[in-house]
Amino acid sequence: MKIVIMEADTLGNDVDLSIFNEFGEVLIYNKSVSEENAKRIEDADVILANKIAMNEDLLKNAKNLKLICLSATGTNNVDIKYTNERNIVVANVKGYSTKSVVQHTFALLFYVYEKLTYYDQFVKSGEYTRFDIFSFFDNKFNELDGKTWGIIGLGEIGRGVAEIAKAFGCKVIYYSASGKNSNQNYEQVDFDTLLGTSDIISIHAPLNPLTENLINAAALKRMKNSAVLINLGRGPIINEADLAVALESGEIAGAGLDVLSVEPMLPENPLLRIQDSTKLIITPHIGWATVEARTRCVNEVYLNIKSWLNGEERNVVK
Repeated sequence: MKIVIMEADTLGNDVDLSIFNEFGEVLIYNKSVSEENAKRIEDADVILANKIAMNEDLLKNAKNLKLICLSATGTNNVDIKYTNERNIVVANVKGYSTKSVVQHTFALLFYVYEKLTYYDQFVKSGEYTRFDIFSFFDNKFNELDGKTWGIIGLGEIGRGVAEIAKAFGCKVIYYSASGKNSNQNYEQVDFDTLLGTSDIISIHAPLNPLTENLINAAALKRMKNSAVLINLGRGPIINEADLAVALESGEIAGAGLDVLSVEPMLPENPLLRIQDSTKLIITPHIGWATVEARTRCVNEVYLNIKSWLNGEERNVVK
């Protein structure tokens, strides 16, 4: 059997890919090269990919292909209709990054909420060595205790965030864009209520027609001007031009983003205008990428292949 790993760099150079050698020949390509991808997989039985579009253009000459393993949960890059017609099994990975994304949610929040970049610079600039009292707090910040934390997308990650927010003393409310998610542990509210009453809003929802452009100029105007917005869902859920204006005008107090509408970030992205890190922090889609999560991801792919070889369905996308 021949396995082709198409985007090894998306997994990191510190994760052991030799575990796949027991299945047969393994070819590893670090990066996707659009004009070479189809040729690379012509005689592959199994391919491992992340973001590359799995469609007829790429796969039509891969006559031996039987299994596509995604090193991600999202499957919007796969033409499932085509793979079904070809009897190509598609398997994704789930749950491997939940703890990491929950952790990163709070990392982004506290960076903005407690103005940490401001105080770090105050010390490192030498100003603290010249100050006349032990404490300096002219850039005001608040406790989480007693605040309302609104969650958009109360799935596994959203529930993890909710538990920790509750431990900090927050009242947790949530909005379900589909209306199908009902959780008795937390109060479900409509979108306007979530916007108008939340001190922190964190997004953990998938991208679909109900969530795309959900946070736009109208939504931002309904938020508290003291509110902080955190996005670890998908970039296009937020209208980035509208968010830039809201941050510049003080309509909301701050934002922390780990996802953007186009990744890598485009040079013309309006959020690059916001250089004040007490208002905005953007990380390059790293919420999922702790060492532990990436290791789990590779192990999940390994188990998907092993199950498939044993005739078992594991994380198969229908």
